[in-house]
Amino acid sequence: MLGSRGYPHTYSGYEVFIRELAPRLVSRGHEVIVYCRRGLFKERPKYYNGVQLVYVPNIETKELGTLSHTLLCMFDMLFRRLDLSLVVNVGNAFHCIIPRLFGIPFAINVDGLDWNRDKWGSLAKKYFYWNAKYVGRICPTGVVTDAQEMRRIYLEELDTPSTCIAYGADLETTTDSAALRKYGLEPFQYYLILSRMVPENNADLIARAFEKVRSSRILAIAGDANYRSAFVDRLRQTRDQRVRFIGHVGSADHVKELHCNAYAYVHGHSLGGTNPSLLTALGCGNCILALNTPFNQEVLQDFGILFDRDPDDLARKLQHIEDYPEQAAGYRLRAPDRIRQAYTWERIVDQYEELFLQLASGEDPTRVHSSCRRAPAVLGQGARDMVSASKSQSSP
Repeated sequence: MLGSRGYPHTYSGYEVFIRELAPRLVSRGHEVIVYCRRGLFKERPKYYNGVQLVYVPNIETKELGTLSHTLLCMFDMLFRRLDLSLVVNVGNAFHCIIPRLFGIPFAINVDGLDWNRDKWGSLAKKYFYWNAKYVGRICPTGVVTDAQEMRRIYLEELDTPSTCIAYGADLETTTDSAALRKYGLEPFQYYLILSRMVPENNADLIARAFEKVRSSRILAIAGDANYRSAFVDRLRQTRDQRVRFIGHVGSADHVKELHCNAYAYVHGHSLGGTNPSLLTALGCGNCILALNTPFNQEVLQDFGILFDRDPDDLARKLQHIEDYPEQAAGYRLRAPDRIRQAYTWERIVDQYEELFLQLASGEDPTRVHSSCRRAPAVLGQGARDMVSASKSQSSP
């Protein structure tokens, strides 16, 4: 697995994804290697939770960090005996020419619409777009999208078929609410934003809306940018003393406690597919208010509240759950049911394991993978045997 910051790391959705997928595959008997950015890890064990870790250098800048690291990982990969590789981030698509040329089966998780992200300049946006445009030619059988709407966009706008596999989440409850004291918070006395501080996650819109709400609760903004950001500088200029910036939260246990003890979680992500932070909020039993996008609609359905890209609309909905706490409590009670329905990690790992077995046996998962709602009967007998054996050893 390559293209992320590494394991264990919690900076973004990719790192959470690797953290959940890799050790679960190990527990099913697979050997898993995760490539890590050397400079981000002071301690460098060779194994963690059974996952083999390989530390490779990179040029640690916003524009070149991922690309330089993945390129070096690709060359290192050629000297290892691999059945297949999983690459994350559509910006790494051109690098995938290397495993394609050397006959290493691979899949690439393309995530969201990176070419529309405001944090990138015009050249970087064009680079992401051209990677997305040609990823289907470089990887004709292993493109993975994480939402049905993203699958539609890639198919209809970029002529790229894909396997659709979402992310997952665990069902969590609070076990150490005292951890909130580190951030100056008390249970259910704060609204939570937990995301990277980039424009497309709309923390500024949420803060402007919160400034209009009559409440003694705090708006806790957890997250940061890993580079100097004018957006973050402007965000910090708010005069509302109830808005509190608590920075990047590196502890997965603290992320859990922040979610489980929030009065409500406000999700402003606009460009991703199935967002891991939204799933985490559901799994932790949050009352959720999410920006009204096709991706958030697909995940949330009627298990939360959608708001328009308008501070006044969000302010009205925040005020409503502030004034009617029994409705917020009702959403918190129902939220985990959405994870049980469609987003348990066991379900997601089942789908990735099936994908990997099909790739290793030379099949085309974009045509036969079960998550594409196509009958798997066209699989070769060897692949059918492997998939059947895998499913017999794991939860349905």
